[in-house]
Amino acid sequence: MYSNFKEQAIEYVKQAVQEDNAGNYSKAFPLYMNALEYFKTHLKYEKNPKIREAITQKFTEYLRRAEEIRTVLDEGGPGPATNGGAAVATRPKSKPKDGSGGGEGGDGEDPDQAKLRAGLDSAIIREKPNIKWNDVAGLESAKQAVATEADSTFFSVSSSDLVSKWMGESEKLVSNLFQMARDSAPSIIFIDEIDSLCGQRGEGNESEASRRIKTELLVQMQGVGNNDQKVLVLAATNTPYALDQAIRRRFDKRIYIPLPDLKARQHMFKVHLGDTPHNLTENDFESLAHRTDGFSGSDISVCVKDVLFEPVRKTQDAMFFFKTPDDMWMPCGPKQPGAVQITMQELAAKGLAAQILPPPISRSDFDKVLARQRPTVSKADLEVHERFTNEFGEEG
Repeated sequence: MYSNFKEQAIEYVKQAVQEDNAGNYSKAFPLYMNALEYFKTHLKYEKNPKIREAITQKFTEYLRRAEEIRTVLDEGGPGPATNGGAAVATRPKSKPKDGSGGGEGGDGEDPDQAKLRAGLDSAIIREKPNIKWNDVAGLESAKQAVATEADSTFFSVSSSDLVSKWMGESEKLVSNLFQMARDSAPSIIFIDEIDSLCGQRGEGNESEASRRIKTELLVQMQGVGNNDQKVLVLAATNTPYALDQAIRRRFDKRIYIPLPDLKARQHMFKVHLGDTPHNLTENDFESLAHRTDGFSGSDISVCVKDVLFEPVRKTQDAMFFFKTPDDMWMPCGPKQPGAVQITMQELAAKGLAAQILPPPISRSDFDKVLARQRPTVSKADLEVHERFTNEFGEEG
């Protein structure tokens, strides 16, 4: 089981290094943090001391780089993308099936079409994630937009997945995406950052390719509200006013996903911590929720991910360790009963890397991280979303 964690960590590292080398630090940082989280989980299960030592060395290297990038971002570099946007939903009208496997012209065996579908195949989530509606705090209206489609095939695509440098191929990608969804019905198509595909028509910087993509989307989404097709389209945007009016009208519901309230934030801290060892009380979680007013779900996720590495940092910097009753070495202060003056590197050199246990997460770990973290969604951003909701949408 744990080999999957290592493979996932390596995949995140590859992406992080690519963005890092390109200077895209705001993209590289969360990728490094995701990689470190998977490496950390893998270390919980890995028993081979040599492999543990190698992973620990890489972990330290990537942690150091992530902290360097965070310093750059904190000093005014390009920050992570903000949350707190609008979600929209509609149903498209299906084209009649011609028995040939779908696609334009009825030629289901066309090699170009097969290539397009293969490119979209990575957007399909065939296995249900182990997430229940109870894991999502609040947003009752937004849940009712998709609750009846919970057993659907899920197509998750970003705008970049539907844009091609080749003339005419973007429209075919859109067409094939919808046809694949119909073939797999009941299904859900989720398009992230739809504003980059469907901005206002007639703008000076709008290209011919952009106009064709929007036209194809409009065609595919005809027949809004036709429940017989069993294909639900969801889309997300942080700039709802940038959407083309015709695209906006294609969506039955325009639901504002607000920032999490007090109870939701309290729940999110618990969910993100999961089964990670900690000694926080219910009062601690309530206090964290009060201190993070204005934080988005993403902000809380980043906070907890950062906190998860505090025990690792303590372990790396510790000068004293004590032996727990179950024969594990945990970092401690010099006055701890049974404290031994030794470092993590010295323990690893003695072949005891597999017996090193980071301390449980404490309230002070959150205090340290929250002292330097600020919310990423401004009041001006919220005012725009609230104004759009009053004009065109409904509360989530």
